[in-house]
Amino acid sequence: MTALSMLGDAPKIEIPSPVESEVLRIRDLMEQRQFATALAAAEALAADNPRNRDALYMAAVCQRYLDRIPAALATLARLEKWHPKFSRLFQERGYCHVARREAEPAIQSFVQAVSLNHALAASWKALQTLFRMTNQAQSAANADSHVAKLAQLPPQIVTATGMLEDGELLPAEKIVREYLLKHGDDVEAMRLLAKIGLELDVLDDAELLLESVLLLAPDYSAARYDYARVLLERHKHAAARAELDTLLQSEPDNRAYIMSYAAACAGLGEYERSLLLYRKLLAETPLAEELHLSVGHAQKTLGRGDEAIESYRAARCRADFGDAYWSLANLKTYRFSDAEIDSMRREESGETTSLEDRYHFCFALGKALEDRGDYANSFHYYQRGNALKKSVSRYRPETIERNARLQMRVCTPQFFAERAGFGCPSEAPIFIVGLPRAGSTLLEQILASHSLVEGTLELPNIPRLVAELVGRDGEADNPRYPAILESMQPQEFRRLGEAYLSDTRPYRTGKPYFIDKMPNNFRHIGLIHLILPNARIIDARREPMACCFSNFKQLFAAGQEFTYSLEDIARYYSCYIALMDHWDAVLPGKVLRIQHEELVEDLTGHVHRLLAFCGLGFEPACLRFHKTDRSIRTASSEQVRQPINRAGLDQWRHFEPWLDPLRSQLGNLLHRREVSMRDRSNVL
Repeated sequence: MTALSMLGDAPKIEIPSPVESEVLRIRDLMEQRQFATALAAAEALAADNPRNRDALYMAAVCQRYLDRIPAALATLARLEKWHPKFSRLFQERGYCHVARREAEPAIQSFVQAVSLNHALAASWKALQTLFRMTNQAQSAANADSHVAKLAQLPPQIVTATGMLEDGELLPAEKIVREYLLKHGDDVEAMRLLAKIGLELDVLDDAELLLESVLLLAPDYSAARYDYARVLLERHKHAAARAELDTLLQSEPDNRAYIMSYAAACAGLGEYERSLLLYRKLLAETPLAEELHLSVGHAQKTLGRGDEAIESYRAARCRADFGDAYWSLANLKTYRFSDAEIDSMRREESGETTSLEDRYHFCFALGKALEDRGDYANSFHYYQRGNALKKSVSRYRPETIERNARLQMRVCTPQFFAERAGFGCPSEAPIFIVGLPRAGSTLLEQILASHSLVEGTLELPNIPRLVAELVGRDGEADNPRYPAILESMQPQEFRRLGEAYLSDTRPYRTGKPYFIDKMPNNFRHIGLIHLILPNARIIDARREPMACCFSNFKQLFAAGQEFTYSLEDIARYYSCYIALMDHWDAVLPGKVLRIQHEELVEDLTGHVHRLLAFCGLGFEPACLRFHKTDRSIRTASSEQVRQPINRAGLDQWRHFEPWLDPLRSQLGNLLHRREVSMRDRSNVL
């Protein structure tokens, strides 16, 4: 099997946008050395799109060729405001200083360029000359080494590597694919394609490629580290840690390896160990904001709220680091001062604040102003933050809705009757499904307070099994899953059930039962029933308006891309209700539904009901869930460490004046909930 045969089809050719078309036209003009015409076009494009990286960069290049060096340097300064990690801007600045015969500023610029992008051969060659001119023999030898190393690589790989470092993923992928078609299993090209896959979130392909690279070159440490990174992204924490153990044997002080090792420990629930490693790194680099953030996250998970606050505050060593402020807001118990709110507003509106930092500030400001009762401005920031986050999301609601329709078509009562007795008979798993922010963490905390039940995390194993069944045509009009379930043999379902139990073992300590609270598993209850027919499934449900708006207010660390517009949330909630109705119809009694509002009103009754459904005897600790000392990784971690209260049930009503679109989109689901509440009231 060749490297290319492991991959899905090449990306579909997309029609360039008008801006992209104009960029291509200007590049053609520059290749024809029509620099004056190209400059006029680039400046016009930059006037309409002031943050466009390519327009500013091409304008600066044209200005240099036209011997307008001060103008070129001014353009590069503008470019640096918006794109401070774009390596070629520093290379171009180096050329400008060379044109002015300014050796030291040129060296500084080229060094900065190669520090961002080691594949910039032109910058290394310029440094060769400049270091010799300034009698820096050791630095010149280092530049010689890099030039020689790049010269040994195929030019296509050097070009694609440079593109990858500057974020030009799809052009880089195209070059590497074409190279592999001609040259087969080239280790460097395979590794590069895997790195592109990692950036594009095509993780299964990246994993396969890197496994093949390590078979061909087992001592290739850089590829092994890439492999560990992919395993971490796929939540294969034990496997990732094993690879990192191998790497650390030869380089015990490598900071990147230690950082990833700490992340693997955290993924396995070993937070004390990860804290020790993070603190070791912090001692060497006390101004590393991301490290302070990682320490805070671990402390929060361990229930050390005050320590987490101090760590998040320390992460503000970079003033425009929005995630530090959002992490404080996401504690749900922290209250911002006037000075902090002023600072957030100032940084959020700053010209050079990145989009990622900006939407973190927006969500933090939304929470800060909500806590102060300033609901109009709070909603403004929530809405703005969601719009910014959605602008970089690839979420498509049609994909989720299509999958739900296919589940309903395949998973019929007859389908399940014909497969009765299939799967692994274990009763250990307890699945909690539903939407985020619907009370699932509270249910998990109640159950995990029982002596026989292990609380784990939102395990990725069912989604991973689904990805394997989907194969490489997940976006096709006729996907393999769930249709493939119809042709699978009994032993395959049992194998998948046993694989699930085996793969989740690193997250457990040996108790008879364990919880998997990945909320999106509601979409795959049919598969869960087929591979683990004796597993318990609990649906954590919350009133539609409260649930949907709570998701709108939440900035998730990863995933849950449906939450960044009210329309998408409403469509997802509607899809969830329709699918849960289907599971109730075709698998009656399989799912226990716990309505969050009713649980809050009658904790004792619902705890007894929950334990009985899971086949567990009553234990008083389940009512004192807030006293249970365990790691909790979700946004509700601080809330479930408090006694139950009604405070959050109707918070959404403060925002009713702005939620008519959500109410309209939910439509009949609101009426259905109202009818259900009236019926319940009449019975009582």
